Amino acid sequence: MIDKTRLAQKCSTWNIPLTGSQLDLLDRYATLLVEYNQKVNLTAITTPDGIEDRHFADSLLFAAQPEVAGRLVDVGTGAGFPGVVARIFKPDLQLTLMEPTGKRVDFLKYLCAELGLTGVEFAKERAEEAARKQWREQFDVACARAVAALPVLCEYCLPLVKVGGVFVAMKGPDAPEELAASGGALKKLGGKAGETRRFTLPDGSARSLVFLKKISQTPPTYPRNGGKIAKKPL
Repeated sequence: MIDKTRLAQKCSTWNIPLTGSQLDLLDRYATLLVEYNQKVNLTAITTPDGIEDRHFADSLLFAAQPEVAGRLVDVGTGAGFPGVVARIFKPDLQLTLMEPTGKRVDFLKYLCAELGLTGVEFAKERAEEAARKQWREQFDVACARAVAALPVLCEYCLPLVKVGGVFVAMKGPDAPEELAASGGALKKLGGKAGETRRFTLPDGSARSLVFLKKISQTPPTYPRNGGKIAKKPL
């Protein structure tokens, strides 16, 4: 499906080494994604080059960051990006895939079984509801990719992160503006802005990884329900 040599060369530009077995798993992942996408809408990106750049290289940039360790929750994971790729790259990760759409959760379970990824937890939940249950402040790392604007994402994700952990938002070129608009949310939710690391994907598109540190517990009034979060971001 994908060109494994080409993907390895792309990732080598960021000093991200991939083993033969990891490349085989990513190749199998791409095949399963495209096949399953014919019956369930998972992605609009189905060409080998597109999957390599916009799904795999993008996810590996996140996965290769040293902060990505321990217990990880991928919020609104969709077809498993970046969480499943991160688990392939770092097999010691304790991964929870959080996705409210049942058909996508079915795909994720099928995918992980086919790839032999054991011990993955599947949470068929909206993040704002999950953070009021057993997942509240349980994770070392939370991540979200193309889910919502950053002030909204902060309320979805920071309540899931334990104090001392980090929320990593995968953003595009507008990350500085979104971060500037998130000051109020960070203050209310127990977060603090850290580094923003910028990259260019192989197809030329800009990617920013925004690191938000969890410095104190999130007050019990947050997160609010999804409607309030959308209508009136913090």
